[in-house]
Amino acid sequence: MATTNPVQFIQQTRAEIAKIAWPTRREVILTTVMVFLLAMLAATFFFLVDLVIRTGLTTLLESF
Repeated sequence: MATTNPVQFIQQTRAEIAKIAWPTRREVILTTVMVFLLAMLAATFFFLVDLVIRTGLTTLLESF
């Protein structure tokens, strides 16, 4: 296993970090908004599905 001294390690790390394509502020804001919107949409969907199932089961069990 090849050993790397700390100076080489830091140089290699800086070189790799320089290759990263960082997102722009606009991209970060848009993706954050999309995540929140989709989370709210999923929460609403599962709330409605739960409501329908609960209502159906309550109606079914009350008929006995």
